[in-house]
Amino acid sequence: MTASDSWQENNTRRLGGALAELRRRLEDPGRPSEQGARPKGFAAAPSRELNRSEEPLSALELLGDRLGLSPFEQNVLLLCAAMELDTRMPGLCARAQDDPQKNFPTFGLALALFDEPSWDALSPERPLRFWRLIEISQVGAQPLTASALRADERIVNYVKGLNYLDERLASLLAPLDAPAAGAQLAPSQESVARIILRRWQQSAGAGVLPVAQLVGADVQSKQLVAHHAAAALNRRLYWLPVESLPAHRADLELFVRLWQRESRLLPMALYLDAEESNGPAERSGALGHFLSRGGGVVFLGAREMLGQVGCPHFALDVTKPTAAEQKAAWVAALGDFESEPGGADDSGQAKPSGPGLERRAESAALGCVGNLNCHAAAARLAGQFNLNLARIHELSRQAKLEARSSGSSLAENLWEACRASERPRLDALAQRLEPKMTWDDLVLPAHEMNQLRQLAAQVAHRNQVYCEWGFERKMNRGFGISALFAGDSGTGKTMAAEVIANELRLNLYRIDLSAVVNKYIGETEKNLRRLFDAAEGGGVILFFDEADALFGKRSEVKDSHDRYANVEINYLLQRVESYRGLAILATNTKSALDTAFLRRLRFVVNFPYPGSADRRRLWEKVFMQADAKDNLAAPPLEKLDYDRLAKLNLAGGHIHNAALNAAFRAAAEGASVTMRLVLDAVRTELLKLDRPVNEADFRWNEPKLDASSAVERFEEPALA
Repeated sequence: MTASDSWQENNTRRLGGALAELRRRLEDPGRPSEQGARPKGFAAAPSRELNRSEEPLSALELLGDRLGLSPFEQNVLLLCAAMELDTRMPGLCARAQDDPQKNFPTFGLALALFDEPSWDALSPERPLRFWRLIEISQVGAQPLTASALRADERIVNYVKGLNYLDERLASLLAPLDAPAAGAQLAPSQESVARIILRRWQQSAGAGVLPVAQLVGADVQSKQLVAHHAAAALNRRLYWLPVESLPAHRADLELFVRLWQRESRLLPMALYLDAEESNGPAERSGALGHFLSRGGGVVFLGAREMLGQVGCPHFALDVTKPTAAEQKAAWVAALGDFESEPGGADDSGQAKPSGPGLERRAESAALGCVGNLNCHAAAARLAGQFNLNLARIHELSRQAKLEARSSGSSLAENLWEACRASERPRLDALAQRLEPKMTWDDLVLPAHEMNQLRQLAAQVAHRNQVYCEWGFERKMNRGFGISALFAGDSGTGKTMAAEVIANELRLNLYRIDLSAVVNKYIGETEKNLRRLFDAAEGGGVILFFDEADALFGKRSEVKDSHDRYANVEINYLLQRVESYRGLAILATNTKSALDTAFLRRLRFVVNFPYPGSADRRRLWEKVFMQADAKDNLAAPPLEKLDYDRLAKLNLAGGHIHNAALNAAFRAAAEGASVTMRLVLDAVRTELLKLDRPVNEADFRWNEPKLDASSAVERFEEPALA
C-alpha cells in the first residue's frame, strides 16, 4: 500500500468517526461525547507534534491548518459538509432544531451543538466566509443565525480527501508544463531561475512573496524559466493571459479569493501572460488589482518591464540562450548520431555494426562525420538562427528523421528545417520573395559588386567575428547588419537583395507598407514590433522597399501628428539598430532619409543608372541562350543588334519589361523574337515612362535575302 493510499484510508476512517459523533450529537444534543475530554464537539486545534508521532493530519485538520480555522469553525464546516456526505443529516437537523422546515444546518444550531462557540465565526473577515468555504442563504429580514448554511462543493471534496483545482479556476487556468524534449535550461537561463529562488528565500519572512516579473521577447524561454523555478518549489505552473482576468469587480474579487484559497490548498504557481502590456485587462485595472490582492507564487511575463504593478516585485531579463550555448546545443544534436550504434568514431570513420555498409552510407549522408564538420555546421546554424533549446531539440529530431529517410545531409536538413520554422509568423506580416537570382544576373560596376559581396560575407561570418573573436564584448548595440540600397527605379536593388538571400540561403521578406503603417496612434509601432520580433528567430532578410515612406526625416513638431510621426521614426531607428539579422532599406531618393539612419547603416550601396556597356550586358542576359548541357529553356531568337539596343536609355528593370513584352508578342504571332518586336516593346516602355521618343531610333529594316536564299525559301514542295 502506498503512502497516499494509507493516508486516504486513515482520512476516511477519521471522517467516518467524526460523522458518527455528529449524528449522536444531533440525536441528543445534551448527551456527553464519547470523547470524554471534549463533552461537546469533536474538533480540536491540530497538534503537529502529536500527529507526526502518532498519525497524519486528516483533511479537515489540514484545511484548518492552512486556512486558519478555529476548532469551532472546523465543526461548523463539518456540519455543513455532512449534508452532502450522509443522507440522514437533513432529518437530524430538523429534529435538533424542533422544526421540520429547518432540515438544514444553521449558525444557531452550531452554537447550541458545539463547545467553545465563537460569535465572530460568521464574520466576513473570518475564514468560513473569507475563503468562501460556506454559502449563506439569507432571505429577506431572516436572522443570520437562522439562515441556511451550505458547504462549498470544492471544500466538501477536499474534506473527503479529493484535492483538485476548483472548476471556477480550472476554466480559466491552463497547466503550463515544460516540453518533453529540450526542457532543460541554458546556463544563462539557469542563473535567472536561481536568482528568483534566492529573492523569494530572502522574502520568506515577510509573509508575502514578491511577484517575479520576467521581461523579454522570447515567451517560451520565460515560461521555461518559470517552470523550473516553480518545480524547485514542488509547485505546478498554470498559465493565464491577463486578457482573461474578469473585467467586473465582483467577478474579479471572487477570482482573487479563489486563487488565494487554491494556492494554499494546492502546490501551484501562476504565470500571468502580459505580453501585450496595453491590453484591455491592464487598462481596466484588473491586473493591478489581482497582483495587489492575490499573493502566492506568481510570475508576470511581459515584453517590457511594467513599472506599476501594485505589489512588491522584482524584474529580471530572460533571453534566448547565447550564441555559444546555441552552438553547444547544435553540436550535441549533430553529434548524437555519431554516438549511436554504427555511427562515426573520433577519427571520422563509420564503425561497423550490423549492416555496416548501410550504416556507413547513412553516416556519410548525414554530412556530419567527424567533430570538425559538426562544429562548423553548428557554428553556421548558431550564426544565422536564434532559437531556444526546446526548438533546437525539436528541429533536430525532425531533421534526423528526414535525413535517415531521404539519405540527404543532416546539416542541410537542419538548415532547411530552421528556415521553414521561422516562416509561419512572418508570412502573415510581410511578403516572402523566392530568391532566384545569382551573382551572374547582376550587372553593376566593380565597386558596387564588391560592396555587395562584402555584405554577404559579413552576414555569413558574423557569429565568428562577434562571438568567437569576442567583438560582442565591445559592442553595446545590436549584432545585426543594415544596408541602404539607393538608386533609381529599375537599377537592380530588389535583384541584389535576392542575390544575397540566394547566396546565404536565407528567407527574403519584402515589407508591405500598407500592412505596417496605421493612422491610429501607436499601431504602426505595434505592427513593426511584431514584424521585428517574428524576424528575430533568424534566417531572415528584411527588405524595406520604398524605405523613405517609413524612414523619412523627422520634422519640426508643430502639432500632435508631427510628434507621433517622429516617435515612429525614433522607434524604427532603435529597432533597426538592435535587429539581429540583415535589414536592407531600398530607396529611390536617398536624400529623403533621416540622416540618423546613415550613421547606423553598415553599408550604403549606390545603384547607378547603367551606361552603354552595362546596358549591352543586360540585353544579352535578359534573352537567355539555350544551354544543351543544363537543358535550359530559352526563347527562339533572330539575330539581335545589341549595340543598337545598348544606345537606348533604359535601366535594367525596364529592359526586362521590354524583353518580356517582346517575347509575348513573338509567342502570339507564332514567330521568333526579332529586332522589330524588341524595338516596338522598348518604344512602348519609353512612352509608359513619359520619356521623349525619337521615331527614327525605332525604324528597323529587315535584312534582304539574296536570290538563292529567296528561291530556297519559297520553293514549292515536291509532289509525293
